[in-house]
Amino acid sequence: MADRIVKLLNDLVETSKDGEKGFLAAAEDTKDADLRGLFRERATDCGKSAIELQEVVTRLGGTPETGGHVSAAVHRGWVHLKAALATRSEAAILEECERGEDIAKRHYADALHEPLPEDIRAMVERQYSGVMRNHDQIRDLRDRYRENA
Repeated sequence: MADRIVKLLNDLVETSKDGEKGFLAAAEDTKDADLRGLFRERATDCGKSAIELQEVVTRLGGTPETGGHVSAAVHRGWVHLKAALATRSEAAILEECERGEDIAKRHYADALHEPLPEDIRAMVERQYSGVMRNHDQIRDLRDRYRENA
């Protein structure tokens, strides 16, 4: 059972690292100081989640992941290429962030469908609430920036 949980938690580590890197990339791309600050805060939150998950993986005797998913690295590379080729609006950057948070929501929801010890379930549920908050905030900001475009 511990091996299954370690694998599941390591997937969430990768997901959190993807979020951290994605939000940092968004902070670099935006020209809006308020969004830059928000993206950096979200990156920090994702980084803290990854550390918390890594600590549990270590406690369970596993080797924690240290990076994100390969597909996310490719996605970030594509996002930066698109940014270099064209001026991106804040709404477009927010759309990319929302797409990343949609993926995170799916990974966390999948994890919560698995049988987990109560302490680990509580941590995953708390982090999932943060992912939902991030997603909803990004979606609302995206809508607001679209209306003002």
